[in-house]
Amino acid sequence: MTTSVDRAIAALRANHDTLAALVPTLSEEQLRSRSGAKDWTVAQVLSHLGSGAEISRQPIATTAGEQVEAEDNQSIWDRWNASSPADQAAGFLKHDAEYLDTVEGLSAEQRDRQIDLRIMPEPVPLIVALALRLNEVANHAWDVRVGINPSATVDSDSAELLLELFGGPLAFLLGFSAKTDQLEQQVRLAIPGGGIEITDAVTVTDAVDDPTATFEGPKEAVVRLLTGRLGAEHAAGVTVTGNVTLDDLRKVFPGY
Repeated sequence: MTTSVDRAIAALRANHDTLAALVPTLSEEQLRSRSGAKDWTVAQVLSHLGSGAEISRQPIATTAGEQVEAEDNQSIWDRWNASSPADQAAGFLKHDAEYLDTVEGLSAEQRDRQIDLRIMPEPVPLIVALALRLNEVANHAWDVRVGINPSATVDSDSAELLLELFGGPLAFLLGFSAKTDQLEQQVRLAIPGGGIEITDAVTVTDAVDDPTATFEGPKEAVVRLLTGRLGAEHAAGVTVTGNVTLDDLRKVFPGY
């Protein structure tokens, strides 16, 4: 039986393979060009993903019993930020591959261990660690690709899984990122295969009863909405009808 852990690892691998095919073809000019992430170039997004792979791998590898040399996050970020665009791109491919080798190589017993991410109040199951990484990778992979191809979309398998995870292990992220005070009324938004309820909190559900609004568009566009990546220039074919507008929803989900 395919588990959420299996699906998350497969989605991470798919995003890596897509970028591994693209990144070596990019020119210096393209690496320095604007990405889908505000104020970041394509190379800076790859640097963020690469440093994130390095940081995220440490606690998983440690939990699996590997002796890992500790380095504080700020030192890692400083090292990446000081690298050239070409080195940032190459470094991403190297460290993301090492991250994937680690998670793909975990035994069944190691998968069941709790992981101390150091950013959470207590150790978490592997699926939480993988979900956090997938949210970063799938969306920032889009940031990279849309900087080269304006019609790029989030990987469809990643999008489907992320919507499930936002209704479960990643629900807490919406508590930090969503600005529900931007709406004057409650919203029950029907989305493909489920719903989003916006009250004083945001809840992603399998279904929504008596929807007050409807989102028409693919699941990957819903993920981009939740992560602040559904600007007017990247919302072709998306419509929202009912007691809220797409512009209203953009204010609720400014992104990160």
